[in-house]
Amino acid sequence: MPVELKRGGLHVTGTPLWLDARRKSELSFVSHAHSDHIARHQRTIATEATSRLMAHRLGPLESVLTAPYRKRFTLGALELELLPAGHVLGSAQLKVTRDDGHRLAYTGDFTLDRLATAEPAVTAECDTLVMEATFGSPRFRFPARAQVFDEVEAWARRALSRGVHPILYAYSLGKSQEAIAQLNARGLKVCVHPSIFAVTEIYRAFGVAVEAREFDGTLQPDEVGVFPPFGKSPALKRLTPKVTAVLTGWAIEPWAARRSGADVAFPISDHADFPSLLRYAKATGAREVVTVHGFAEELAAALRKEGVFARAATQAVQLELFGRSSPAQTELGLR
Repeated sequence: MPVELKRGGLHVTGTPLWLDARRKSELSFVSHAHSDHIARHQRTIATEATSRLMAHRLGPLESVLTAPYRKRFTLGALELELLPAGHVLGSAQLKVTRDDGHRLAYTGDFTLDRLATAEPAVTAECDTLVMEATFGSPRFRFPARAQVFDEVEAWARRALSRGVHPILYAYSLGKSQEAIAQLNARGLKVCVHPSIFAVTEIYRAFGVAVEAREFDGTLQPDEVGVFPPFGKSPALKRLTPKVTAVLTGWAIEPWAARRSGADVAFPISDHADFPSLLRYAKATGAREVVTVHGFAEELAAALRKEGVFARAATQAVQLELFGRSSPAQTELGLR
């Protein structure tokens, strides 16, 4: 039962199961609710938090099987288990075990850093690992998260001391809530764009401690603003004087601030950096590693140098993960 990389995403051939399909499918596992990983599927497998965030972004979903972390369930002859990915609230890896014991793990987007707003990732021990490679180039080595947020705090306090509004650009789901939590912990007040506030309320409903005021057109003299990237809010343009910074793993690149329309960029990411990707791949014990997205070719080459059998998924490759086929219309046994 091979897994194919198709135009719509990764598909487990011989079953209805897709992995983070980008188009409507019969059945897809959704690792998290970022817009490039979700679609209106006929049936969705996800955590409860991901399901709630998907519904917020897409509207009511057709049929959702919500599964908690670490609780096994069946899909026909396959056993499935969702494991924390550490990426954003509700993010999950998927572990699939065949009836003969062969184990496949799909990471989705993940980080090994300990975030304040997401359950930390665990290692999915497996025989075949399919992993994201967003920052799979050796130049992406992020400094310690606490150190960078200390620098963000110092930057914000300098601006406030001069009567200037500090504005952080961060994605509405995940990075914004992590920034809020980190600023809260450092004694700073936060005001956020309405789109970020709506997602933050969902985080709060799931017990994540984040405190922020919804932006109403003004910022108080002691508040740090958090807005979606690229500064497109008309109200934000009217706020003066201000300084802006973007939180992104691409801050390693010299063009990162300019591309986001910010004055400065801080290297904060909710993806694993290059050393973490290598460490995780080896920790799973996988006999085969398949890299997808981002710097997939570079990461696969680096893993091979480390003695790991690895290759990048391509449109033409079928990954023989299961050794035999099963009927295309597998009877589902979800429980």
